[in-house]
Amino acid sequence: MKDKKLYRSNKNRILCGVCGGIGEYSGIDPTLIRLLCLILCVISIGGGILVYLIGAIIMPKDPD
Repeated sequence: MKDKKLYRSNKNRILCGVCGGIGEYSGIDPTLIRLLCLILCVISIGGGILVYLIGAIIMPKDPD
């Protein structure tokens, strides 16, 4: 059984690949993750941007 690990995506990336990586890890379409991130940015007045930047710093790149 293959261990699932959370990586920034190289295939489904627009900026840093954070939303694409979360989508690949969870099996959800990355576009939906991007929409949720956008909604979080609008509702929390920039809090989503901070979460995205932290994810971009903490999550390693996909080695493939």
